[in-house]
Amino acid sequence: MRERRRRQLRAALTLLVAVGAMRAAPAVIGDRLWGRDYFPNVPLITQTGRTVRFYDDLLEGKSVAINVIYTRCRDRCPLETAKLAQVQRLLGHRMGTDIFFYSISIDPEWDTPAVLREYAEKFRAGPGWLFLTGKREDIALVQKKLGLYSRTDALNPDGHLPSLMIGNEPAGQWMLNSAIDNPRFLAATIGNFLIGWKNKQVVTATPYERARPIEGFDAGTYLYETKCAACHSFGEGDGIGPDLAGVTRARDRAWLQAFIKAPDRMLAQNDPIATALFARYKQVVMPNLRLGDGDVAALMKYIDTQSAASHHPAKRAR
Repeated sequence: MRERRRRQLRAALTLLVAVGAMRAAPAVIGDRLWGRDYFPNVPLITQTGRTVRFYDDLLEGKSVAINVIYTRCRDRCPLETAKLAQVQRLLGHRMGTDIFFYSISIDPEWDTPAVLREYAEKFRAGPGWLFLTGKREDIALVQKKLGLYSRTDALNPDGHLPSLMIGNEPAGQWMLNSAIDNPRFLAATIGNFLIGWKNKQVVTATPYERARPIEGFDAGTYLYETKCAACHSFGEGDGIGPDLAGVTRARDRAWLQAFIKAPDRMLAQNDPIATALFARYKQVVMPNLRLGDGDVAALMKYIDTQSAASHHPAKRAR
């Protein structure tokens, strides 16, 4: 008798737990956990002045990559945007058809549509990439739902992390990445994670044992590839910033080292060369990368090598 009572009690408890779990389970709309009932449908304004709804017009049925920026940023935002411009070029015709980029301002009072349009043009943003502004409280709500919110944004916007949220809204699949990661890696991630799933493509990976060894990838090479290559080149013409071929011969070495270390400080001090470069390259701010003296020395060594190699194409290392 006592054993039967124990079995009945266990069965009742199991039923209560199951009912509680059902009640606690989040509502899934259209078989999607993160759908209309999760994302806010607040109005935002594009760089062309068009009002759009965040969920209805920007998310629903789309694969997207979203980051937050502001145009007066002298920290990571220019590097973020330059990196995404590279990713945009790598994705090619898929931009605006299979994948959409959204850069949302966290300084909406300053970043009017006109300001955002000028900023987008500086970085050569093409079809499928929108720069958005709106009411501060609406933008904060969007950030929180996307996991891109930082409490420091209002007091110190430079403190926000350079994060990139990519997602396939119909599939309910989302992934947080760094917006300043290697552009080829980001393009491959977007292609496999978003577009591959949308088109039901089978993604295959190359075994590590087939990977080629990385040769000559020293500190200077790493710093240039990760921090500078989005805006500069050697002997291939100006990009967002100047071509660096021969720069160590054209500029005073001490000035160049100081500019690499703290370009924002030299611009604030009205250094004539820094001011001229700022004006010539569409007022795109070279970010302060917070490099130490050893980092600057490594970059200078790399620039010396590549500058020399750019005069002898057959000898170029990369």
